[in-house]
Amino acid sequence: MSSNMQAAPRSAPTHEQIVRHLRRAAAVGERAASFGHHPFGAILVGPDHETVLIEQGNVDTINHAESVLARIAAMNFSADYLWDCTLYTSVEPCCMCAGTAYWANIGRVVFGMTEQRLLEATGNHAENPTMSVSSRYVFDHCQKRVDLIGPVADVEDDVMRVQRAFWQTHA
Repeated sequence: MSSNMQAAPRSAPTHEQIVRHLRRAAAVGERAASFGHHPFGAILVGPDHETVLIEQGNVDTINHAESVLARIAAMNFSADYLWDCTLYTSVEPCCMCAGTAYWANIGRVVFGMTEQRLLEATGNHAENPTMSVSSRYVFDHCQKRVDLIGPVADVEDDVMRVQRAFWQTHA
């Protein structure tokens, strides 16, 4: 990590950009569901808050959209560049995905709906054993400060509707 990574001020996305990118991440999740995967989606947006660099749907119970995206990003972009990027995801990253985003050096994470609300949609589903470890807890225990934004009320109900519909039909 370069010495200026934490000190250099980063611009923040506008509310309109946040909502637009979260809706795109949710659409990526719906596309994943149409291929038989769980309905989670993530996108990586460049420092300009407009350029979508990577889109990733959920692969399986181990390869979540956010962690796969973070690994691909780390293989293709420098750590300094990623520090100024934003990962948008429909549902709050689990502790595995939050940790992977941190290690990939992605400087900001934005999510639509909390992991706790996801549990309301999934219940005790064997394919999604939701953990009670928030991404905020993970990021609060890191050596560098990752910006975390979420949940975002403008998209939360839409994300919940997709999650409920999927998990009710996959009981």
